[in-house]
Amino acid sequence: MAETPDTHLIIIDSDPDFLSWAAGHLKAPGVTIVTFERPEEGLAAYQKKRADLVLAEIRAGTGPASGIELLKRLRQSDPHAMAILFSGTATTSHVIEAMRLGAYDVLPKERLPYELRSVVESALTGIEARRQKREQTAEVPPESIQETIIGRSPAMQEVFKLIGRVSRSDAPVMITGESGCGKELVAGAIHKFSPRAQKEFAAINITAIPDNLIESEIFGHEKGSFTGAVNQRIGRFEQCDGGTLFLDEIGDMPLAVQSKLLRVLQEGQYSRVGSNQTLKTDVRVLAATNKNLEEEVSKGNFREDLFYRLNVVRIHIPPLRERREDVRLLAEFFLQRQSARRRGPVMRFTDDALDILEAYDWPGNVRELENTIQRACALCNSDVLLPSDIPLGSKGTRHHGPASTVTRMRDALTMLVNMADKTPDIDLLPWVERELTRIAYRHCNEDEAKASKLLGVPANTVQSYLSAPAVKKTKKAS
Repeated sequence: MAETPDTHLIIIDSDPDFLSWAAGHLKAPGVTIVTFERPEEGLAAYQKKRADLVLAEIRAGTGPASGIELLKRLRQSDPHAMAILFSGTATTSHVIEAMRLGAYDVLPKERLPYELRSVVESALTGIEARRQKREQTAEVPPESIQETIIGRSPAMQEVFKLIGRVSRSDAPVMITGESGCGKELVAGAIHKFSPRAQKEFAAINITAIPDNLIESEIFGHEKGSFTGAVNQRIGRFEQCDGGTLFLDEIGDMPLAVQSKLLRVLQEGQYSRVGSNQTLKTDVRVLAATNKNLEEEVSKGNFREDLFYRLNVVRIHIPPLRERREDVRLLAEFFLQRQSARRRGPVMRFTDDALDILEAYDWPGNVRELENTIQRACALCNSDVLLPSDIPLGSKGTRHHGPASTVTRMRDALTMLVNMADKTPDIDLLPWVERELTRIAYRHCNEDEAKASKLLGVPANTVQSYLSAPAVKKTKKAS
């Protein structure tokens, strides 16, 4: 690490071996490093003598041992406190919450050997500027965000960090990404972790509303302002006053409505359809699109001034095919949710089924994955999802060649083993051999020679299995 005179670091972690490694890894001339196994000891040391940077593990829970609680107390003690958190099990909420509270960064433990040194150097380089900047740290609402924004991939960890940072402000956010990648979930997370969390959050999909009704939906209308307007109607800006409005597929908004939206963003004012009265509103606007708005601007389909107003902060959600390490995690989450809804046995995947899910490109992203798991659970006859239970592709079909035939045979054997596991007093292998021989014998029109060739066993083996008595259950030893 580059030499930084009079630099003081505090490292907190429950693992003494890790503390020893981290202190050695960050050792440098002019750098004083003090380690603690207990968060309260590290906090006391910080309060007694300020350190430039605190490094601590997140830990689960809400008690004094929690890294999140430590960060809160650090920031209460010193609003300029700088901290880097790390964990091997950090959840989405942990990452977002840590960044919202002002953590410099959140790092998975497995990446520390490669990134810790450079992140610490970066933090120390800008430490004076950060100390001069006071950032708002409003309390998180009692309910935490549902763990539906899931991802352990580096790309999604960066998304969570951005959510945490932007939630502290009222800046407009443009959320981009392919269809089905979870843009509305990101918008909801920004709202839940913002000071506006106790106010209304509303989401509008522009493409789901006829063009002639979009203005009314957003701004409201007066009675009689157009055919069918039999009553006054408040719009979403009125509904969400003090809260957050999410405009999905903003690239499809008609140009006439774009002008009124720009006025709201610039002046905080608007009028209902058919009214001359100017209304004021305090709404944070989040927008999303899967279009290239820069191209839409160049084509004249989207106002350039509105684009720059909305694109203050951009959060891009990567497609699922670019973060395949998240597929298994998401699939397990959706399966658990479906299992809970079925109120039956807990369902699980075979390893082969998970391999198939990870290998697929998911053109519909997370939404397609969720729908696939839901369909598989609805059609599966057991509590184990096999590769053959998973319909891939837009029409839910698969190609059935030699490979898929082998897969289906393996699925059948897997199912058999799972069933036998529930009846452990059956001697499975002799039963399978006998039954397979008899099935082959009947398939070959009771020709022992043909059955022998089909099974790849000597003719006397076929004879022995055909004459063998039925396999009986063996009584378990008491």
